[in-house]
Amino acid sequence: MKNIYSCLLTIFFLGLVMAPMDKLSAGNKDRAGQAGASELLINPWAKSSGWGGVNTANAQGLEAMFSNIAGTASTKGTEIIFSYTNWLKGSGVNIMNFGVSQKLGQNKGVLSLAVMSMSFGEIQITTVNSPDNNPGIYKPSYLNINLAYAKAFSNSIYGGLNIKIISESIDDASAQGIAVDAGIQYITGDKEQIKFGVALKNVGPPMKFSGDGLSFRGIIPGHGNDNDLFTVSQRSENFEMPATLRIGASYDFLIGDLHRITLAGNFSSNSFTKDQFTLGLEYALKYYLSLRAAYTYQDGMFNASLTDRGTVFTGLNAGFTVSVPFNKEKETGIAIDYSYRATNPYSGTHTIGLKLNF
Repeated sequence: MKNIYSCLLTIFFLGLVMAPMDKLSAGNKDRAGQAGASELLINPWAKSSGWGGVNTANAQGLEAMFSNIAGTASTKGTEIIFSYTNWLKGSGVNIMNFGVSQKLGQNKGVLSLAVMSMSFGEIQITTVNSPDNNPGIYKPSYLNINLAYAKAFSNSIYGGLNIKIISESIDDASAQGIAVDAGIQYITGDKEQIKFGVALKNVGPPMKFSGDGLSFRGIIPGHGNDNDLFTVSQRSENFEMPATLRIGASYDFLIGDLHRITLAGNFSSNSFTKDQFTLGLEYALKYYLSLRAAYTYQDGMFNASLTDRGTVFTGLNAGFTVSVPFNKEKETGIAIDYSYRATNPYSGTHTIGLKLNF
């Protein structure tokens, strides 16, 4: 009877998460495009992105740095992940991501570090005086550095904090900023099959661009001769962080000792875009194989026009994990993760990752 009540409680919570958008709406679509540092909304991890980031409640290990930082507290020893993302295939944008998490000792928590770098390729320089000629090229770059700490406060409650350092730059202009993530997870049930999670992400002061790219040489009327040139610096407007609130729940259906099916739901509210609702399903064959899929919905998702839809993503997310354990008791081994996120236009977003546990 207790298991039935636990299952009903999870289904009720999932129903709350997946409530109609006109009843639960916190995003502001009218402000879309006004935020900066939108790369903070990109999930660079292969495993969780194949599940649409629905695992706010049950994210575990290093990959929890994106979904819910509290989940990194479940790291058993040392975990290292390398991942590569072909972002919107055909756009020429690539993402390199590296992370490491280390358990500090019994009841001392877990310390994690992750670095994400976005490359946009080479872009031709054009100027007012040379709109057609090619005086050179430049390479924009984004770099995010994450330093996090998480701890298990009991057998049921996990919490964590993540500090992000953000850098955006081209040859003659750049912006730097800092943001904070915080999250908590609650685990219950006879076999710890019921999980809830809440995460607040990307909270920080506004960023601002500066550099030589915002200045020019010109004549100031009434100051000196007409042949005198002065350097004029322009002020850059501040832009805010894309603060996000995530609420999720999951339930594990355990079938014998080998099989697990997990149902998960997630509500995500971004300060500058539409609210998103995600429902996902994952099948796991013990340590060896995991298959997952999810669908993310937001208002206008089924519109053909990209302007009306408000996102290049069309909702479908899928992926798999193949693992080779070294020591089943200590949960050490190597795993390969892959994810696909459907888009229109472009040919989807593909991510592959390599994970080491030891």
